[in-house]
Amino acid sequence: MKMQKRLTLGISVLFAMILLLGIQSVRYVRQLSQATGTILADNYNSLQYAKNMLRSLNEIGDDSASRHMLRTNLALQQQNITEMHEGELTASLQQHIAQLSDTVGGPELRIIREDLFRIMELNMASIRTKSAVVEQRAEYVMWWLIAAAALCVVIAGGILLWLPHLVLRPIDLLKQGITEIANHNYQKRLDFTGNREFESVAESFNNMAAKLDEYRRSSLDDLMTAKKRIEAIVNTLHEPIIGLGPDRTILFMNREALAVLNLGEEVVGRDATEVALSNDLLRRLLRELYADRKGGGAEPLKIYADNKESYFQMENTPLYITPVGEREQHFVGNLVVLSNITRYKELDSAKTNFISTVSHEMKTPISSILMSLQLLGDDRLGTLNDEQRQLVGSIRDSSDRLLSITGELLNMSQIETGKLKLMPKVTKPIELIDYAVKATQVLAERFCCFVEVEYPEKISKVFVDSEKIAWVVTNLLSNAIHHSPERSRVVVGAVQHEKAVEIYVQDFGRGIDPRYHQSIFERYFRVPGTKVQGSGLGLAISKEFVEAHGGTIRVESEIGKGSRFSVMLPV
Repeated sequence: MKMQKRLTLGISVLFAMILLLGIQSVRYVRQLSQATGTILADNYNSLQYAKNMLRSLNEIGDDSASRHMLRTNLALQQQNITEMHEGELTASLQQHIAQLSDTVGGPELRIIREDLFRIMELNMASIRTKSAVVEQRAEYVMWWLIAAAALCVVIAGGILLWLPHLVLRPIDLLKQGITEIANHNYQKRLDFTGNREFESVAESFNNMAAKLDEYRRSSLDDLMTAKKRIEAIVNTLHEPIIGLGPDRTILFMNREALAVLNLGEEVVGRDATEVALSNDLLRRLLRELYADRKGGGAEPLKIYADNKESYFQMENTPLYITPVGEREQHFVGNLVVLSNITRYKELDSAKTNFISTVSHEMKTPISSILMSLQLLGDDRLGTLNDEQRQLVGSIRDSSDRLLSITGELLNMSQIETGKLKLMPKVTKPIELIDYAVKATQVLAERFCCFVEVEYPEKISKVFVDSEKIAWVVTNLLSNAIHHSPERSRVVVGAVQHEKAVEIYVQDFGRGIDPRYHQSIFERYFRVPGTKVQGSGLGLAISKEFVEAHGGTIRVESEIGKGSRFSVMLPV
């Protein structure tokens, strides 16, 4: 039977039961109403007529109205004879009323009253009998209706339980089948024998599953061919490439990666953490990978490869895919590429050595130039005219700038070669600030800047290399003076924090665009549009010096509101 017919049949049965119960209830109520109406029409009226005649007897005499009422009610009673023997009693009453004389006596009235009482008793007995019958009938009807209603409830409950199961069972089976197909179980088949509506759905579903299974089998060779092709391409690359799953399973390694890590092809498919227990290089790689996820991993890996020390820069690329039919991306693993930067490392080392050598060699002639300029300025060798003094001042400024750049290059070469040595000692922050203020006093006077010092009464001492940190504060103060307009303020001071001391330099110049707040600490970077000359190394060296002490340096600046550079040093 079709599902539509089953639903129609179930609803029709419920409707028929409700209709039948309603019709039967109306019929029984109508019967009870008719029985009650019969009692009212037959017996109650007779009682009313008898009551009226008794009232007339009480008032009878010479009053013609009472006699008229008596005869009128007698006539109505004669027309309402409904009970057995009621006719005989009514006839006797008529005879006795007809024998009433003009002068009514007590015996006559007593006889008539006795007749009326007998009529009233007969009707009262009839009312009691009929009421008992009606009550029995009403009780029977009540129990019949209760039984019928209970039967209807049971049948309706059965239908309510049967219909949802009838409708939802094939839908649940269809959902299970779709889930199996989504999980790539293309062997799943549905069987809805006897259910005509879902037989066609099951047939279409089974055909789809069969075609998907056939497609999977037919495309498996193509997929394997494509996989082999991709593996061949990856193996031809000269960069070590490693693929890790979301659970850190080794999905693939090309030949370069296997050679660099000294592993065999049997590691593919194994847990990388397990393999790393017996392989130091892979353990370092996983450690760098974890550090890279947290923002670290910037330092290149030093690995012995190609019969020499080689440097590899790890590039970690998280892989995400959007499954078919979904909108959210799912993490499927990491692609790790080790870029061989040995050649660039060697060139960078050669560049650093060259800069260090040249800077060191340039300091001697620059010092000689400065000494010669000092001698030229001495009046004992002769007096210089104004034009010569101006030329000497220009040469001195250029020499000072060249000496400053040479010092910055030497500092940077020490940092790059790892030869930076710190000689820390307990130092008061005010000593560092005083050194910077004195070192930039001539520069501040030249640019007409007013340097203000803000220093609290109580502040902790710091354990730093005073020469290096003083150089940092001097560099920040010098930059602030260079980038401040004439007759402006430059504030240098210190602030006590819970576990650190902050030394800051604040100017009120043009400010720095927030886009360049990170770039200004990179080597050789200069803010576009700036007219101040420099090597672009000062802030980069300052950052290296401060971080070597375990501190931090940062900038707060807005266009048109000046800049505030802060150095945080641990107490």
